[in-house]
Amino acid sequence: MTGALHRLARKAGLQIDWEDATGEAQRVSDDSLRQVLAALGYPAETEAQIGTSLDRCEQDAADCRFVSADAGQAITLPESWADAGAARIVLENGETLSARIVGTALPALRQTGYHRLIAGDRQITLAIAPPRCLGPGDVGTRARPWGTSVQLPSLRDERQGGFGDFGSLLPAVEGFAQAGADALAISPVHALFPADPSRFSPYAPSSRLFLNIMFGDPSLVGGQVTPVPQGDLIDWEAAIPRRLAELRRAFDGCSDEIRAKVAAWRADRGEELGRHAIFDALFAHHFPDGARGWQDWPQEYHDPSSDAVALFAARHREDVDFYAFAQWLAAASLDAAQDAARRGGMSIGLIADLAVGMDGGGSHAWSRREDMLEGLSIGAPPDPLGPQGQDWGLTGFSPRALKRTGFAGFIATLRAALDHAGGVRIDHVLGLGRLWVVPHGESSANGVYLTLPLSDMLRILAIESHRAGAIVIGEDLGTVPEGLRPQLSARNVLGMRVMWFERGKDGSYVPPAQWPDQAAAMTGTHDIFTVAGWWTGRDIDWSRRLGRHDPDRSEAQDRAARDEDRTELWSALSKSGAATGPQPAADEPQRVVDAAASHVAQAACKLAIVPLEDVVGVTEQPNLPGTIDEHPNWRRRMPADSTSLLQRPDIAARIQAIDRIRR
Repeated sequence: MTGALHRLARKAGLQIDWEDATGEAQRVSDDSLRQVLAALGYPAETEAQIGTSLDRCEQDAADCRFVSADAGQAITLPESWADAGAARIVLENGETLSARIVGTALPALRQTGYHRLIAGDRQITLAIAPPRCLGPGDVGTRARPWGTSVQLPSLRDERQGGFGDFGSLLPAVEGFAQAGADALAISPVHALFPADPSRFSPYAPSSRLFLNIMFGDPSLVGGQVTPVPQGDLIDWEAAIPRRLAELRRAFDGCSDEIRAKVAAWRADRGEELGRHAIFDALFAHHFPDGARGWQDWPQEYHDPSSDAVALFAARHREDVDFYAFAQWLAAASLDAAQDAARRGGMSIGLIADLAVGMDGGGSHAWSRREDMLEGLSIGAPPDPLGPQGQDWGLTGFSPRALKRTGFAGFIATLRAALDHAGGVRIDHVLGLGRLWVVPHGESSANGVYLTLPLSDMLRILAIESHRAGAIVIGEDLGTVPEGLRPQLSARNVLGMRVMWFERGKDGSYVPPAQWPDQAAAMTGTHDIFTVAGWWTGRDIDWSRRLGRHDPDRSEAQDRAARDEDRTELWSALSKSGAATGPQPAADEPQRVVDAAASHVAQAACKLAIVPLEDVVGVTEQPNLPGTIDEHPNWRRRMPADSTSLLQRPDIAARIQAIDRIRR
């Protein structure tokens, strides 16, 4: 039975054999395969079940309704379409072409977009892609553009609100545009759970199709942001209810003109927006009773098309209208920031961040259950940094559903991200090719890699990149499958090259002039230490405080090793010409921050991004992976408002150096 089980697993896209982060070969247990197969809809407990599931798997493959190809290249159709004969192609613009299917081949098309191939009573979507995504050189004239990245809530502005929002983006965008930047990357702004102030992690969204309404700027419609004492950390438990109240007052005081704009916008967004607004109203209604997701609601509300849901929406129309208004305000506020970026001369402007998955109890999973993986969580296998593996508690798109629906959910998600931006960063871009999925209730070590249709998704990325006039960055850090980076590079998806990780085989730092050009160069990310934090040993402080250090090493040994590492880094910065003079003391990080920014600016990469934390020179990092309450993740604030920060002589000089080098 093992042979049949493995045949089924492979047909279902499961990778039975895989290589871990140390290069060791691993094999998934049969028990784990059975659990994951059952969650995918292919029961495999008995020989009879395996046989039935094999047949179903074959039928699912034959039922494929989506084919992608490159413009000007021959198109290969599924076997079920072999020798279909005469056919017609209805192009996206309505034009109809005649065609003939011989074997599984269809003549090449040069018209890019999503077309329909029709033969008799059957039809299939043809996604014809340009050869590559747009790059920085395609959207601007500067050969080596640069920008910064910000954790949106960390921003301060003159309104002195409890956290940064889309209104806070305006002075940051205007200041960096004036300084010569072409891009400003922002943390994810996906819809969360407005009624639950404990849900503020940007990487665990309710839906990636809509925005976090907390970031809407009430002043855009005459509302007010309540000034609060400006502490170093965001008090989300108080700030979220306060912002909800501010938004509600703005909604209640809307002029007829604003209400007309909102109504027109709602009509244009259609059923998806309506369902999301109803979800937020239902969530707010049931949250006081302890409901964390739609699965905790009464059964009659589990189906968004049910009479009970329609009756709830009618009885709570004012609440539903409010959540729709809040989405409109968030969209208008974000558009204002992107408009300011373009007016200021940024060729790219905002770069949106696309989270890897969604909360299974959220809006998207409720609205489109058929799109999602059920009974499985996305995570990561065991590795040296996480010996037990990781379970992120998120769900994602089912590969089978993607093919069946013509990738509708994925396309809609990309368009939502690019609707207000000139680029998108795809978190964990490795997930376009495979996802580590873990059965609910099981250890992450009992997961398995599930293959996703990478070629199709890369072609969709190219189509949407051209339509939006936007660049694409893929977060390709960690254990990268062999061959993935060349595939991404061929499609002009920029990788990420982080200073700390650019090392040769001997462990020495690679000169920035030798970094690959098909990437965005960075001093760091939101998940690792800042330059100042590393130099001063703040990361060692945290590892000791949280007990995450090597138990076989003393603190003195850790700090002695850091002394050696500082010397190695300063040597690398000096060799590149970014640093001069004697090595600074461990408690004097500012010259190191200057040098690191200049070092990364020299990179051969097509784009350089220096996170705001390293532009400003702060010591604390925004997020410490693997922690929840032990570290104040997603709560840190910048030391001053953006305008004041960018006028500080040391920060202004750092920015001028980056701009001068990139020019």
